[in-house]
Amino acid sequence: MTERKPRARSGRRSGESGTSEAILDAARGQFAEHGYQGATIRGIAGVAGVDPALVHHFYGTKEALFAAAMRLPVVPGEVIAGIAKEGTGLGERLVTTALTIWESPEVKDTFLGLLRSAMTSEQAALMLREFVADTVLTAIVRLGGLDRIGNQAEAQYRASMVATHLIGLALTRLVLGLPAVTSASVTELGATVGPAVERYLTGEVAIPDRLTPT
Repeated sequence: MTERKPRARSGRRSGESGTSEAILDAARGQFAEHGYQGATIRGIAGVAGVDPALVHHFYGTKEALFAAAMRLPVVPGEVIAGIAKEGTGLGERLVTTALTIWESPEVKDTFLGLLRSAMTSEQAALMLREFVADTVLTAIVRLGGLDRIGNQAEAQYRASMVATHLIGLALTRLVLGLPAVTSASVTELGATVGPAVERYLTGEVAIPDRLTPT
């Protein structure tokens, strides 16, 4: 699993630490108020009272800033990109990697909090939906080589079908606790669900006519 590496040096001065926390506080407020797409690095920097270049210095990308603000120790897009370098069996590895990360002690509580908030708050759902659409689905499109099929609508449809399986697994295993799902190992679920995920990425899929160029 690929973990987000801290950009700041160890032994960071207290003033730098305070600046970093101010950026994170501002980011949480801006993401909550404007959603992932509406929040900007410039706007977050303005609320934190720093130059936008300093936000990039501490966190690099908007996705990495969101992950840090939500207290996620990994950047989803980077994790998915890493899967592509590991050989064949993309679907199975995507499922097992996702489950392994979600169930790790560093991620589980935060991830469950995001899921539950999205189920009860439209504002939280908007933020998470936009983050998934802008970062996770984009990374899945690249993972499956869907960016080369020449039809972005189809690529997004396929990637979204992958997301239905992954989010469905998260809800049934971690939130609802369906016995058949919770009793299965991560490896077993990868072997069961992985082929379906891989079909969405690389196989034959019934694409709605409205998404097919005429």
